[in-house]
Amino acid sequence: MNASALLTELRAAVGEAQVLQGETCAPYELDWRKRWRGQALAVVRPGSTEEVAAIVRACASHGASLVPQGGNTGLVGGGIPDASGQQILLSLQRMNRIRAIDAANLTMTVEAGCVLQTAQQAAEAEGLLFALSLAAEGTCTVGGNLATNAGGTQVLRYGNARELCLGMEVVTATGEVWHGLSGLRKDNTGYDLRDLFVGSEGTLGVITAATLKLHPLPAGQLTALAACADLGAAVALLALARRHAGAGLTGFEAMNAFSMNLVRRHLPALPQPLAASPWTVLLELSSSEGEAHANALLERLLGEALELGLIQDASVAQSLAQARALWQLRESIPLAQGQEGLNIKHDISLPISAIPAFCASTEAALLQLVPGARLVNFGHLGDGNLHFNVQAPEGEDPARFLREQEPAVNAIVYGAVQAHGGSISAEHGIGQLKREELAARKDPVALQLMRHIKKALDPQGLFNPNRML
Repeated sequence: MNASALLTELRAAVGEAQVLQGETCAPYELDWRKRWRGQALAVVRPGSTEEVAAIVRACASHGASLVPQGGNTGLVGGGIPDASGQQILLSLQRMNRIRAIDAANLTMTVEAGCVLQTAQQAAEAEGLLFALSLAAEGTCTVGGNLATNAGGTQVLRYGNARELCLGMEVVTATGEVWHGLSGLRKDNTGYDLRDLFVGSEGTLGVITAATLKLHPLPAGQLTALAACADLGAAVALLALARRHAGAGLTGFEAMNAFSMNLVRRHLPALPQPLAASPWTVLLELSSSEGEAHANALLERLLGEALELGLIQDASVAQSLAQARALWQLRESIPLAQGQEGLNIKHDISLPISAIPAFCASTEAALLQLVPGARLVNFGHLGDGNLHFNVQAPEGEDPARFLREQEPAVNAIVYGAVQAHGGSISAEHGIGQLKREELAARKDPVALQLMRHIKKALDPQGLFNPNRML
């Protein structure tokens, strides 16, 4: 590769100021977890789809691989260059425009670098809802959300990023542009190319824009916390909530006692309206008929749950500020566990019916392996997604614990996930963190099909090599 000639072409494509080298690349080369640091030949910041296509063509002609990056909030090392100093990091942060909102069609077209919160606010300004919501929404980008098929807190009602995307614009490995920004709900004209690129983690093409599905804003919304004696009671509460609210149940999160204790310890200013309990559930109900209707649903649900002994106590938000404060408790767990120290993270999904048995048996196996290990177990119980993280025993060096125990801990957790019919990645993706686990645990026929797709769409191995596969 002639690096000098490549950089000259890239500067001609996007302007000299948008080709970064040296120390200015550092923020792009370190992942959010501060676990992986790479070194790029350059960080290139295009401002249009045409510029992305020119960058891809230049990289292809010089044999330089390319790593797409959105808000750099990924958790599996998928958007970080390797240490070779030969890769181009393609930052899409300048491509952040809202291109169009079609209120009658309930769609919005945005560029890949649009921050998720910006997209939410643009929809809300039109009296509509873009339903993807996650803790990093003030930083993460729509393109990254789609590339990882992000989930978040409202999957139970609205689905993952995949379900919220109707069409895409993608730059292919040949530097061509697939203009697929359709707002159609029905288009049965061949293979669904959109679904190839959603969740592909930048390995098949560069997503530059997307047409997203919108919904009417709920007329009423209520949030509550409930204390449960065990995880079985939380699962039973979920079933009861579904019977009472149906599609009006938009959020159902569960947090174990240690998760909530970490928030108490590291973020004491956040009020916790319930006393400590083995499990705390956060649930959200929405109604198209208004707040009074949502309130009546919630009252009946919590009343019956108390009668059945599924909950020990509950607290209902009386204002939007209180509702946000309850959600902040849940969303602050990652921050609190980060302050406690490095831990072994797992983003897993399981059949909801299998979750209590999985947690009981897996925690017992982990404590046998590492006496005193602390489980930070929380997540989206409503759709079967747990963040099942293992913190070092009290007083043990977290970095050493991560380094020495991660392989054995992963073997226990991922083995149990497979035994219970689950998945080793629910919403964070594979990246470099789980690449070997995927190779060992994915169905061999599925892996071969994935390799065929990669070879067909990216024969040079241009996009994000050694990630996922």
